[in-house]
Amino acid sequence: MKQNLSDHDRSRLDTLISDVEKSTKTQIVLALIQRSDSYAELPWKAFALGASFSGLVVFILDVISFDWGPGISVIAVIAGILAGGAVFALLTVLIPGIAKLFLSTSRAEVEVHQYAESLFLSRELFATRKRVGILMLVSLFERKVVILPDKGLNEKLSKDDLENIIEAMAHFLKRGEISQAFEAGLKKISHVLGANWSGKDENELSDEIIEEKGA
Repeated sequence: MKQNLSDHDRSRLDTLISDVEKSTKTQIVLALIQRSDSYAELPWKAFALGASFSGLVVFILDVISFDWGPGISVIAVIAGILAGGAVFALLTVLIPGIAKLFLSTSRAEVEVHQYAESLFLSRELFATRKRVGILMLVSLFERKVVILPDKGLNEKLSKDDLENIIEAMAHFLKRGEISQAFEAGLKKISHVLGANWSGKDENELSDEIIEEKGA
């Protein structure tokens, strides 16, 4: 899988993660996912639109008395309509930007959040002594961010706090600046939680940045 973070980016983020964890007494894991679902319905949506568009073109040409000629059969017209749909469907497979046009915001948010929850459990990010793990996940196809704090941080990270952190990251993510998005999120977490110098410096979770292709 193509790496979206350079070695320099990883080094900077590793250092920042360590610093934020030490000052806030939390355990932070970053995850970068290509896409959170296969969205098998998107090519079909595109096919329906393409076929409809092709059919509309045929209808308009027929209305204006376009001379199809004796060699143009009904089967050929139907084949042209289906070909139009097939082209639209193929474009969603080859070009992610076009596929995103057929993806609703609500659907994307649900899938990214579900992927984050699954990752939190499968990677056992709950396995910290004081339940202070935080998953910060970026899903590239959907251009969405999800931050999942463990229950030990429920009173310290409110819903508004999480939304503010995500908003700070989204500013960079929209421009494709992934490393900067993570940095902004880490700095915001540090600012919201503040310095907490009580307790030992324990690294209970791996600082390795998770990169997955996703669904």
